[in-house]
Amino acid sequence: MALARTCKIMFTTGLLSLAVACGVPAAQEGTAALGAGGGASAAQAGHDLKFGADHRFASGLTLSVGAPKSFKPGPSAYPQSPRGAAFDVQLTNNGATTYKLSGLTVSATTAGSAVKQVVDTTQGFTGITDAGKDVPPGRSVLVTLAFAVPQEPTQLRLQIRPSANEAVAVTYCGPA
Repeated sequence: MALARTCKIMFTTGLLSLAVACGVPAAQEGTAALGAGGGASAAQAGHDLKFGADHRFASGLTLSVGAPKSFKPGPSAYPQSPRGAAFDVQLTNNGATTYKLSGLTVSATTAGSAVKQVVDTTQGFTGITDAGKDVPPGRSVLVTLAFAVPQEPTQLRLQIRPSANEAVAVTYCGPA
């Protein structure tokens, strides 16, 4: 019973977080942290981070998402889109245990609608190619992801959850 209530609360909190407008300032400029002792992160409080900001999860995983780079998907790209936005995601394992990259989930929305990840091998956008890779403590990995976006500039929200076990997801938001 308590688990079902917790899931409902988490789901509702997530929906409310998605409803918050882009650009709401984080509790601490440029960085949102969730310490081992608890406390609320900017993502939990309904705040989005700007591209380039760092976020540290309770597990010790720190990530930073670079500003989107616009590109024109090639003819062999899937899905076909008038434009793509590519992001460098830097993950640093500052925790005590090995991080499994296979747990990483990234989703994107624009104007409240989900957008698909672009796979364009000719331009190097292949998704998470090292999904089976482990990241030992003290090590980092760089992942480049791309998403289909409209031709005109738009506000893009990128939600990242490091694993299914992580209760917190962080949302980055900004122009793309």
